[in-house]
Amino acid sequence: MPFVKKKLFAKEKTRAFLYLVKELGYTQKEAQRFIARGRVLVDGEPITKASFELEGEFEFIYFEPITKGLEPTFVHDEFVVFDKPSGVLIHPQTKHTPYSLIDELKYQFGRDANIAHRIDMETSGLVLCARNKKSERDIKMMFQERDMQKKYLALVHGEFQNSLVVEEPIIRRKDDSAILRMVVEVHPDGKPSKTTFKPLEYFKELDMTLVECAPHTGRQHQIRVHLFHVKHPIVGDPIYGQSKENFIKYLDKELSDKKRLELSGASRLMLHANELEFELYNRYYHIKSKVDFRSLVFSLCE
Repeated sequence: MPFVKKKLFAKEKTRAFLYLVKELGYTQKEAQRFIARGRVLVDGEPITKASFELEGEFEFIYFEPITKGLEPTFVHDEFVVFDKPSGVLIHPQTKHTPYSLIDELKYQFGRDANIAHRIDMETSGLVLCARNKKSERDIKMMFQERDMQKKYLALVHGEFQNSLVVEEPIIRRKDDSAILRMVVEVHPDGKPSKTTFKPLEYFKELDMTLVECAPHTGRQHQIRVHLFHVKHPIVGDPIYGQSKENFIKYLDKELSDKKRLELSGASRLMLHANELEFELYNRYYHIKSKVDFRSLVFSLCE
């Protein structure tokens, strides 16, 4: 289990955040965040103030990464790239999440390593990770300035005949339900969003097309909602292209694998982060996934 509870001992009265900084090597910002999240407990109860004075025995809940042997696709002194499998979270959702990509990263490259951007749990493919605090800041700034070019592969329903640029604004769905607010939609009041699509291969026997997708903006579910908007939802998408009743069942984890396959055409989202292009520290990089996504078309859609 990545989050474990460890008993610690303060020999003399020490402010909680100072103990985490001096004894455990965390930064002040990290220490204050851990305390605010209830990760320091005295007599079994979380303390909430960083200035709380610890003395004697107390408990600290910390992240202890595990590995499942996922090897990185590309390793650099400042960053590393993983080919994330579909179904693996980027970060743990709760303290009980058994495994996520951050486990693998920190297990192999240390506590200061961090993931620089996100892809959905069901999306497979390339994830760029920083190996230290400085490179994390630099890489996140690169994303913020849109100096990163990404290309995805998607298997979509129907024959996608021509290259297409979709520039439709995207907004988070307005709904009282916290679950439904996870879903986004094309709407005039949304944030500007742009994606370029290029058909690569049509599989007549499946009536599905392999499409290259290049997002120019980084909105949540952008590729998925833009493809749904042009009537070519992604194969295996349990949300966009499904009835409200069925995607609520999926979000509530009540949709069986068999039913999902029947409704969407695959047991996973057929979207893969395939290429990253960027310039960092005066050097150009073009990193490609080592996964043969095309071969999944038949193995997952049988």
